[in-house]
Amino acid sequence: MRLLLVLGLFAVATASSPPPADSTHRGTVVVLHGLGLGDWAMGRVAKSLHQSDYRVVNLSYESLKVPLEELAADWLPTQLQANQVDFGPTDPPVHFVTHSMGGIVLRGWLDQQDPVPANLCRVVMFAPPNQGSSLVDRIGTWKLFKLSTGVNGGRLSTDPDSYPNQLGPWPEGPELGIIAGNRPINPLLAYWTGGPGDGKVRVAETKLDGMQDHIVMPHSHTWIQYRGDPIEQVKAFLADGQFSR
Repeated sequence: MRLLLVLGLFAVATASSPPPADSTHRGTVVVLHGLGLGDWAMGRVAKSLHQSDYRVVNLSYESLKVPLEELAADWLPTQLQANQVDFGPTDPPVHFVTHSMGGIVLRGWLDQQDPVPANLCRVVMFAPPNQGSSLVDRIGTWKLFKLSTGVNGGRLSTDPDSYPNQLGPWPEGPELGIIAGNRPINPLLAYWTGGPGDGKVRVAETKLDGMQDHIVMPHSHTWIQYRGDPIEQVKAFLADGQFSR
């Protein structure tokens, strides 16, 4: 039973190759997947945004092997520079779309930016454990969980000293929209989180002080970034700074 529960949480990462810059695009969207996944997990989001005339940079990272601090301080800025994502005041707007731990990597990077880049415009997070995850509290000590989630899984608890809870509120400037799910695949995982949620992160745990908008949709943590209606909400927020209701 434990094996089935834990293996349902995560998959394996791969590499990505983002498209070249285009002077006619509406701005750049940097896409970050979640723990144990790869750029393929955000492929439908990336394709839809590309079709909406955004330049899309869909990144892949070693989420199981590289600590969150290193991802935020070294990996992400290196990738942004390598993919010509520029943050000057006269550069085109830059947005981010993240899933799960990808949002925590972004927050870690932003926590080190002073000032926040002037052209960082809007961010949408799918199912981010912004206050940690109660599921990690429950099964984070399991040996198989540790093997399956690498160096970062246990860092995403709700403890005050967990990585997400060491980061500050959302900074002034860029607008943040959060999409939470409330339709878990596994009822037992939902029960263990102790409240309404997507099976891995409670709705309340996705929220963050300073966010612009928050919406709850009937999807699970695993599949929310693949579904058409949440992707349409991403495009609405990037265009208008609010979700469509």
